[in-house]
Amino acid sequence: MAIDPREHRTTSPIVPGPSSGPSPSNLSRRTILQQAAAIGVGAALSIYPLPARMPAVDSDPKRGRIDVHHHMLPPFYMDLRRAAPDVGGMPVWSPSKSLEDMQKNGVTTAMLSLAVSGVTFDAGEAGRSLARKSNEFGAQLAKDYPASFGLLAALPLPNPQASLMEIEYALDTLHADGIALLSSYGDKWLGDAAYAPVFEELNRRKAVVFVHPTAPNCCANLIPHVSASTIEFLFDTTRTIESLLVNGTFSRFPNLQFIFSHGGGALPMLANRIARLFPKNLAAQAPNGVLYELRRHYYDTASASNPTSLSALMNLIPSSQILFGSDFPFLSAGDTASDLMHSGLPAGTVEAIDRANAVRLFERLKG
Repeated sequence: MAIDPREHRTTSPIVPGPSSGPSPSNLSRRTILQQAAAIGVGAALSIYPLPARMPAVDSDPKRGRIDVHHHMLPPFYMDLRRAAPDVGGMPVWSPSKSLEDMQKNGVTTAMLSLAVSGVTFDAGEAGRSLARKSNEFGAQLAKDYPASFGLLAALPLPNPQASLMEIEYALDTLHADGIALLSSYGDKWLGDAAYAPVFEELNRRKAVVFVHPTAPNCCANLIPHVSASTIEFLFDTTRTIESLLVNGTFSRFPNLQFIFSHGGGALPMLANRIARLFPKNLAAQAPNGVLYELRRHYYDTASASNPTSLSALMNLIPSSQILFGSDFPFLSAGDTASDLMHSGLPAGTVEAIDRANAVRLFERLKG
């Protein structure tokens, strides 16, 4: 890990008064970066809105970006999706469409994962079969295009025993790069005791676990005409992070490395509240402190690379824990790439988010 997250401190910014100097709208890029060096990049960005046409700072295009949030939609998977109730419109996907978007936007490698509902919309043996079929599909793509695709394998997590079997097959036989889970399954979040055997095995294997949000049973369709992905997904990511904290999953399994989608959802806004109100009788579940646990895991930039989301995230965690994510095919990698290129962040920080942080995390990328 590049830094000890206990050493990363969030500075409470002091908003300049009328006599404090030039207004934010008149600040030069150099002045902004000087302020960033003085009080921390995240805090500086939160005070000074960046100009709309900030000069581009791109990472080395020859090395290319690594996209950790890139969905595959196999044909057999889409057939089941369309037959499931309450499934909205889905984008058209193919491996060639992924490769086209990657080439256009400087992405060298994409870590493939199933979209949205994973395999939970098809429970029982059919769900276990779908996870296996999907993982074999993704593994074949990674074999056919080894430089372009990696695999984050699906698990039928509502069934821990079946999930243990799929972990062994996915990691030992298919050589998947990690595991992809949902933020909740029905009425259980990832910290639930039922899932402890799964995380114990993943911890033993020092696995990377990508967490994609969904809408839990309690909270789907709360507001008519507003899709769960608009608001509920972001809160469900935060709920599952809280469950991993209070149930001690983070601290008991220190070899696990989680990636939380969309910049951790609502976490950047709620982290200090979560830490301050953490139950005192559960302090042993986070012996190094809540913020330590939050800062040692990873967060992707899918739909979180805009100035508001990015500055909030960087006020909470070190930039070494931020990974490039696009959410393709729902969004193009160009959306995230453009935001980062024009963020005003130092070139080294952009390069780390684009690529270097993921290289450090995934073993197969280190060669």
